[in-house]
Amino acid sequence: MKIIILGAGQVGASVAENLVSEANDITLVDTSADYLAELRERLEVRTVCGNAASPSVLREAGAEDADLLIAVTQSDQTNLCACRIAKTLFNLPTRIARLRSTDYVDHPELLDDTNFAVDFSICPEQIVTDHIKRLIAFPEALQVLDFADGVVSLIGVRAFEGGPLVGHPLKALRFHLPNVEVRIAAIYRNGEPIIPEGDTVIVPGDEVFCLAATVHIRQVMRELRRTDKPMRRIMIAGGGNIGFRLSRSIENDYHVKIIEVDKHRADMLATQLGRSLVLRGDTTDEKLLENEGIDETDLFVALTNDEEDNIMSASLAKRMGARRTLALINRKSYVDLVQGGPIDIAISPANTSIGSLLAHVRRGDVVAVHSLRRGAAEALEIIAHGKPKDSKVVGRRIEEIPLPKGASIGAIVRDERRGGDGKVIRRMVIIPHHDTLIESGDHVIVFCTHKNLVNKVEKLFQVSFTFL
Repeated sequence: MKIIILGAGQVGASVAENLVSEANDITLVDTSADYLAELRERLEVRTVCGNAASPSVLREAGAEDADLLIAVTQSDQTNLCACRIAKTLFNLPTRIARLRSTDYVDHPELLDDTNFAVDFSICPEQIVTDHIKRLIAFPEALQVLDFADGVVSLIGVRAFEGGPLVGHPLKALRFHLPNVEVRIAAIYRNGEPIIPEGDTVIVPGDEVFCLAATVHIRQVMRELRRTDKPMRRIMIAGGGNIGFRLSRSIENDYHVKIIEVDKHRADMLATQLGRSLVLRGDTTDEKLLENEGIDETDLFVALTNDEEDNIMSASLAKRMGARRTLALINRKSYVDLVQGGPIDIAISPANTSIGSLLAHVRRGDVVAVHSLRRGAAEALEIIAHGKPKDSKVVGRRIEEIPLPKGASIGAIVRDERRGGDGKVIRRMVIIPHHDTLIESGDHVIVFCTHKNLVNKVEKLFQVSFTFL
């Protein structure tokens, strides 16, 4: 696939890194020659330096025969203008735009073909906000992901000494939870993946990914670690886009304090937020944190634009008594370095939001793509299509499907329909066994321990050209 990516910042670079390994022809466009030079050294990509909304620059980037345009510059206006030009002048088939302002999202008619011609829009800031909200709801989790409109959840937790299942083989899970269907999708021990089998024993410190119906997920988590008490007091460091969105979305359910160093931004937050307490000050000010009761804070969330400040303030908050800390960190090398120490959870904005983009790029009917373990692994929700003669998965038992080593089918969501009008009565969550049959229309959740397996899984689910 020939893909043009506009913007070589954190999001654009992350998209390029994920797609270039899958034999795509990638061209990156940015106004910064330094950014582009750095990416050329790391990735096999073509680069064009210039304004992403310029017709001549888009032509130089290959818009005349490109398959996909991904506009992820920092400017909403540039992204929208580029999509319109790509459609009008080059008839580029698929156009995706990053939109940070809710004004455009609130008026979807502006994005149709008669206006800005945006096929799909994403807002990384909102995606990160939603991700943090799920972590607040599940304070024991390292990662919380939804599939099939929230029917199925994938939870990543760190196994804790004293958990009922810790020190026991996985096959004991069915005795601990006799009425709950659950699948341990993967285990990472000292950073290395372990393929889960019945005799695999979970040890303290293991990073365990569990798939189950969302209604059962808390029961599953209790098997691996102690249940933390619910969050009540939350302190947010940084009142930028993400800090503001998070405060506004949780302030009615939690006691929220938000710290912002800039006076004008703090004044804006005070007028726009309802119940949140806005504090003006430095997020690394030890005296400020002490005065505001950091030792009674359930969660400290560092969301400033400076990742060094986020690391320092979250580490300081933990040392001063905050029960749990979370920091927003752009550099993946930093994420792996700090998570698990004084910082309980480190979030990379680019890796967190990349799945929304990849779902529109993947082959086959891919509904959702979630990046796991800071981009090392992926979980996909794919709809199975076709008949047994056209498909390598439909009409076949799990044991007959030639999945690559390191990929496993963790769950299936199947619609039960009424006979006459075909209306969906309920959505069944099936944790498959070796003899489970895949049916056409099934939503299949596939876990890949390494992102290099994704391309093989996608091809496996593609129907042959004879299928109509």
